[in-house]
Amino acid sequence: MKGKVFNTKAVKDRLTALGYTLKDADDAIVSFSTEKVRNLIMSDCNVPDVPEGLFYIAVDMAAGEFLRAKKTFAPDDLEGFDLGLAVSQIQEGDTNISFGGSDAAQSDEQRLNALIDHLINDGRGQFAAFRRIRW
Repeated sequence: MKGKVFNTKAVKDRLTALGYTLKDADDAIVSFSTEKVRNLIMSDCNVPDVPEGLFYIAVDMAAGEFLRAKKTFAPDDLEGFDLGLAVSQIQEGDTNISFGGSDAAQSDEQRLNALIDHLINDGRGQFAAFRRIRW
């Protein structure tokens, strides 16, 4: 039985779950983001493809790369993106990340930046479990 496969469909599903409405023109950016993350993991871990154990981390990283590209090159496409649907707060151990809610001092851009940073960087520590020695 084959496990989860890291691909553009998984990334699109994640973006939809985060509250982003995909457009036909987004396919190229989703594909680029997916391949960028695939190559990063393959290079960092010295493996031929994304290990199944890094599936969810890879999907989040690609979604974060997609959102960062949209923010940089087509910020108008993010109008209407409801950060409240994405997540309001994540707490892991001593770390607490808040993306919205009652913190009126935090702008939409700050919440988006925090979400993108979380998606791209959270879980990178797990790469070590999948690294292979290079000869």
